Amino acid sequence: MASRRSPTARHRRLVAELNRLRENSGLSRVEVAELIGSTDTTVWRYETGLTRPRPSDVSALTEVYGVTGEARDSLIQMAVEARRRGWWHSHRQALKPGFDFYIGLEAEASIVRTYEPLVVPGLMQTEPYARAVIGATSIVQTPSEVEETVSVRISRQRLLYGPDDPISLVAVLDEAVVRRQIGGRDIMAEQLEHLVRLGGLPNVEIRVLPFSAGAHAAMDGKFCLLSFPDNEDPDLLYLEQAASGVVPDDPEQVRRYTSMFGSLCDMALDTETSASFIAQMARRFST
Repeated sequence: MASRRSPTARHRRLVAELNRLRENSGLSRVEVAELIGSTDTTVWRYETGLTRPRPSDVSALTEVYGVTGEARDSLIQMAVEARRRGWWHSHRQALKPGFDFYIGLEAEASIVRTYEPLVVPGLMQTEPYARAVIGATSIVQTPSEVEETVSVRISRQRLLYGPDDPISLVAVLDEAVVRRQIGGRDIMAEQLEHLVRLGGLPNVEIRVLPFSAGAHAAMDGKFCLLSFPDNEDPDLLYLEQAASGVVPDDPEQVRRYTSMFGSLCDMALDTETSASFIAQMARRFST
């Protein structure tokens, strides 16, 4: 288990465990509610994630489900951690709906796999490049909100450099990402040079999908897949639009996009060739 702990990820696991325990018990929500002195609506809210139960609530549920010892202690600790606030919580107003949820899950992930057809992924952006992207796309944000969003984006990048368990990042970038000038030429050259340096890290893999690859399965747009250090936490998919982001619940969609990402990797340049191409483009922007 990674040393990084996220309230969002802890809550996600707790919800899954509470659902599993009740289903295994054979009890209905109404029956569980009667046994803990609550309502079936409250139990439903616990199991759908709409309400984060208090540790005392989880303790009562473990008694109903016959959970004891370390398993019980683990669930109660999960409830404690789930009710904390991540560093991103205070920035929710500056983020598009749904993205704070994604950041909370990303904070505990072990692997990020991302396909980006238009711009460099946020985890890999330099600050000037990030400011240029956010300034262009955040039409309704004030200058101070833009700066707050930039700060959040740069803060997320600490995941790549953690001393104990840095996140592993696999990025497939469409050739357009490398060629499209964002900001001035100096900003673009600096960004591409940064990508080359990132690609040299043992936990980062960057592949360029060349125009010559032609049609591919991901032409509908960008997506991101997260994997977690504990096998009991299933992979998840994040899809982002201009005004919001969503994490679909359907496991079949996760399987589909996982297969799609594998196909993109097969079609993309290898890491060394990709690094050479990115470095070549950096030199073009710097001259």
